[in-house]
Amino acid sequence: MRTRGKRPDVPAPESPWSEIVPGLWMGGHQFRSRSGQLEFAVVRDEFDLVQTLLRLPGHGPDPGVEHHVWPIPDGPLDGTQLAGVIRLADAVTDALDAGRRVLVRCYHGYNRSGLVVAQALIRRGHSPDRAIRLIRSRRSPWALHNELFVDYLRAGLPVARLLEELAE
Repeated sequence: MRTRGKRPDVPAPESPWSEIVPGLWMGGHQFRSRSGQLEFAVVRDEFDLVQTLLRLPGHGPDPGVEHHVWPIPDGPLDGTQLAGVIRLADAVTDALDAGRRVLVRCYHGYNRSGLVVAQALIRRGHSPDRAIRLIRSRRSPWALHNELFVDYLRAGLPVARLLEELAE
């Protein structure tokens, strides 16, 4: 399994966040600026809803912005964590249907945010593979490089959740 913690060679993204489909953005807490320097991605009021899968102090959003926080590892998830991912993806699709701007973020904006964004795209009718390709083309080829998360998406998150709960 390839994850951020085990792959220090994974490059920081070139932007704080990327629009995957109209109104749905995927991002992180750190990016590499045009000058090559690492910079913090701080959310202010650019979005109506921010979902945070890895919370770092001082990274926003501003007060008054709807903010959902569900810290999960960039690795195997238990049934409760998968249920939270499904709830977050449902909230994303509801917000998009209401015309709201949504950001889903984690550390680099590759794996954890990719899992939620892909699930939201699947809920909106994309196949898992199409959702993964779209995310990689819009965010980074490094997006969803955690093969376990890709397996979860291809199996279906509700099925993965059930299997994890049975294993617990």
